[in-house]
Amino acid sequence: MATPRSALVVDDERDIRELLVLTLGRMGLRVDTAADLTSARAQLAQGSYDLCLTDMRLPDGSGLDLISLIATRYPDTPVAMITAFGNVEAAVNALKAGAFDFVTKPVDLTVLRRLVQHALDLNQQRRSATPASGRLLGESGRMQQLRQTIGRVARSQAPVYISGESGVGKELVARLIHEQGSRVAGTFVPVNCGAIPSELMESELFGHKKGSFTGAHADKEGLFQAANGGTLFLDEVAELPLHMQVKLLRVIQEKSVRPVGAPAELPVDVRILSATHKNLAKLVEEGKFRQDLYYRINVIELAVPPLRQRSEDIAMISAAILARLAGEQTDALPSLSEEAEAALAAHPFPGNVRELENILERAVALCDGKHIEVADLYLPQVDSLIGQDADVPLRQAVAPSPAAAGTEATALPEAIEQMERDTIQKALEANRYNKTKTAVQLGITFRALRYKLKKLGME
Repeated sequence: MATPRSALVVDDERDIRELLVLTLGRMGLRVDTAADLTSARAQLAQGSYDLCLTDMRLPDGSGLDLISLIATRYPDTPVAMITAFGNVEAAVNALKAGAFDFVTKPVDLTVLRRLVQHALDLNQQRRSATPASGRLLGESGRMQQLRQTIGRVARSQAPVYISGESGVGKELVARLIHEQGSRVAGTFVPVNCGAIPSELMESELFGHKKGSFTGAHADKEGLFQAANGGTLFLDEVAELPLHMQVKLLRVIQEKSVRPVGAPAELPVDVRILSATHKNLAKLVEEGKFRQDLYYRINVIELAVPPLRQRSEDIAMISAAILARLAGEQTDALPSLSEEAEAALAAHPFPGNVRELENILERAVALCDGKHIEVADLYLPQVDSLIGQDADVPLRQAVAPSPAAAGTEATALPEAIEQMERDTIQKALEANRYNKTKTAVQLGITFRALRYKLKKLGME
C-alpha cells in the first residue's frame, strides 16, 4: 500500500487549521498542524512533507522565517503562504523568500485545491525528472549558476522577469522553467508583444465574443485562456502600450480575464513569465512602463548572460550547432580549425547565440574544404574591435578617439590594428611576456590572444 502524501499546516487560528485539515484530508493527504513557529520547526525536523501551508503572522515570529527555513533546509518541500486579503506586499515578499505560491484569507477552497494539486504535481515531476535539458549549453560558471537558478525558480508559481540582450536565449530559459515546473502538463504559450498590432492586442490576449466589433464573426479564445493551467510567456513585454499595461496588471491581480464584449470575467490559472532586451527599470523612470506592473512581473529577475561574457562556452555551442546542421544534410560537414575557434572566441557577438548560428550556417555553406577557416567565417573585423563590448578591457583600450582615427575612412582599420598591436605589446611587457597573465589583463581568452598575436604578426 502506497504511503499517503502529507502536508503541514501552520496557523494560530484553530478554525483555519480545522478547515485545511478537512479539505486536504478529502484530497487524500495526511495532515499535521502547528500553531506557532516553534512547533512547526519541530514537526519539520521529525519528518518530511509533500507540502507546507503557513500563515503570515504567527505568535512567535513571521511565516517568512519559516519559508526561508524550508527553502534552505527542506528544498524539496513546496511551501505556500496564507495572507490577509489584499496584502499584495506580503505575498510578493513570500514569493521572493522562496514560497511556491500564496492563498488569501478568507480561503477560497477551489483556489486552495488547485494550489495543492500544483504542489503535488511539482513533487511528482521532480521525482521523475531527467537531468536538466542540454539545450542550454555551456559549462562556464555563469551558465552553471543560471541552470541552478532555473531549477529553483521552476518550483515556484511566482512571476519571473527574464532579462538579457537579443539572441541570448530568453525564450529557451522560459521554456525550461515551464518544463521543470508543476505546469509541464499544461500549455506553454509564447507571445511576442511587439508583433501584435495595438488595436488587436486586447482581443489577442483576452479573446472576444461574436459581434463585439466589426469582423468578430465568432467567439475567439484569447492567449490567456489558451495558456490556462500552463505558462504564458510575454516576450518583449516593454512593447506593451500603456492602456494594455493597465489591463494586464488587473489580470495578474484578479487572476481573471474579460473577453472583449463579454458581460463577465472568466477565471484563468496561468503562470506569467516575461522578458525584454530593454532596460525595464529605466523605462519605468521615464514613465514608459507602469511601476506597479513592473513590480508584479518582476517578483523574480533572471538575467541571461551575453555570449561575450562566457566565451569559454563558444566551442561547445559551435560543436552543437554544427552537429545539428550535420543532421540536416547528407554530406559530412566541415569542422572548425583551431584558428577559426580562436577567432570566434575573440569576437564580441553583439547578436549573441543567434549571431553565432548565423555565422556557422553561412560558413558551412561557403566552405570548400574539410575545415572551416577564419576567412570562411566572414567576421566583421572593425565591429569586432570597437563599440560592442564595454566589459572587455582590450576593446576599451583600442577604441580610437576621433582625433586618433583620422579623417580618411580607409585609414580606420589600419589605425585600429596599430592601436591593438600597441596595447597587446604593452600588456606583454607588463606581464614579462607571460601570455596567460596577459590574456587575463586584456580580458580575453588565452586562445584569442594567440590568434591575435598570429594575426598581427607578433609571434
